[in-house]
Amino acid sequence: MMNQLFMGEYNHTMDAKGRLIVPAKFREAGGDKFIVTKGLDSCLFVFTEEKWASVVASIGHMSLTNKDARSFSRFLIGGAGECEVDKQGRILIPGNLRTYAHLEKDVVLVGVGTRVEIWNREAWESASDYEGIEELAEGLEELRF
Repeated sequence: MMNQLFMGEYNHTMDAKGRLIVPAKFREAGGDKFIVTKGLDSCLFVFTEEKWASVVASIGHMSLTNKDARSFSRFLIGGAGECEVDKQGRILIPGNLRTYAHLEKDVVLVGVGTRVEIWNREAWESASDYEGIEELAEGLEELRF
C-alpha cells in the first residue's frame, strides 16, 4: 500500500453500536485494517497501518523532555484504536472516540490525502465553510501549485 491516497467526501450513518461503513474507495486504498485516533478540530483521524507506523515514528523523534510533545503523543497515540473492516465493509468506532468527536448517527468521512477524517455531520458543515479560502491559500505560499 505504498501510495494510498484518500480523497472525497462521503455521508454515512453510524448504527447504534458504533459501526460505520467505510466507503469502498477507502477500503480499496487502505485495506481492511485502519488505526483510528483523536484528530484535531474534534474529528477523528483514520490512518492505514503503514502510515500510522510513520506517524508514530515521527512522534518518537520528539523530545521526551518537551511537555507539549509528551501531551501530543498521549493525545494522538494514547487515544488510538485498531479497527478491522467486517464482511459488510464496516468498522466499529470505539466508544471513547465516538464521544470525543460527538459522533451519533449522521457522519461524514473525508479523504484528505494520507488520512481520512470522520466528522459529526453538523460539525463538518461548520468546519467546511470555505469563506476566505483565497486569503488563506495566499498565506500558504509553500503550496506552489
